[in-house]
Amino acid sequence: MTLSSPLRFGVIGAGRIGKLHAENLATRVPGACLARIADPLVANARETAARLRVPAFSADYHEILSDPSIDAVAICSSTDTHACLIAEAARAGKHIFCEKPIAYDLAKIDEALCAVREAGVQLQIGFNRRFDANFRRVRAVVAEGGIGEPQILRITSRDPAPPPIEYIRVSGGIFFDMTIHDFDMARFLVGSEVSEIFAAGAVRVDPRIGEAGDIDTAVITLRFENGAIGTIDNSRQAVYGYDQRVEVFGSGGMVSAQNNTPDNVTCSSAAGIQSARPLYFFLERYAESFVTEMKEFVACVQSGAQPPVTGEDGRIPVRMAMAAARSYRENRPVHLSEI
Repeated sequence: MTLSSPLRFGVIGAGRIGKLHAENLATRVPGACLARIADPLVANARETAARLRVPAFSADYHEILSDPSIDAVAICSSTDTHACLIAEAARAGKHIFCEKPIAYDLAKIDEALCAVREAGVQLQIGFNRRFDANFRRVRAVVAEGGIGEPQILRITSRDPAPPPIEYIRVSGGIFFDMTIHDFDMARFLVGSEVSEIFAAGAVRVDPRIGEAGDIDTAVITLRFENGAIGTIDNSRQAVYGYDQRVEVFGSGGMVSAQNNTPDNVTCSSAAGIQSARPLYFFLERYAESFVTEMKEFVACVQSGAQPPVTGEDGRIPVRMAMAAARSYRENRPVHLSEI
């Protein structure tokens, strides 16, 4: 397939994350051109196309896949469609950026990854937090030996408010729709695979979440193959904002990243010491990381280099989520080899 210059994209799915990627591709990613948008709710595609001055939109994503001028697709549709769309896009010869997770079923993931390999196209999975400047710096310090041998990892990841109950009913559960980012970050920051997971959880935020079959509060313990241990704590509701902190402690020191805030001003008075709350939601907190991940995908497609988040990187956190869910159900540590 001969690549266009700039790289011509089609976006499949014009919901919240699709609109974000569409806007970035249209306005903030050099070397990319947004040519088509598709969404089964055609009004979403129409509105986004009009706002971004994209020349073509439709309700049918096949119009993107059958367009020979399209080099790459960004799959931003619902999770249950990801694996099928990856396989179809690969067979159509399109390079693929796909939001996480690939699927909730390992067999479906494997079928999609097989199609990618057979087609010889590039695939990058949207674990955007790897591209956050703070977390990248933490990883660089660890990788360079700046803290010696990693011994303890701590990840705090708490949303400012729960998602709608309708979303929770179809999301796959907290380990698949929320903690999956933290599972990827754990591997990324420590530089080692996880061998064992133990998950404890509860319903502490909203009883309706429990009625929907999920939990809203969790603490997960990780054992890494390199001997390090880690914890992840999640909550669906942190009343003070979007709480995103990491710390890696090692034999020679510690490196950490704290919350991003709108400003770094501290006001001290007789009434106390005040500072800004964390940025409220992921669209604000990780705005630049979404741009950076797409820039790097475009660069990899143009150069033929391996994307920084591969299909296998997308598969492993799903296994980890499965292990966590089993651990919570059975109240025992689960080895990754069981999944």
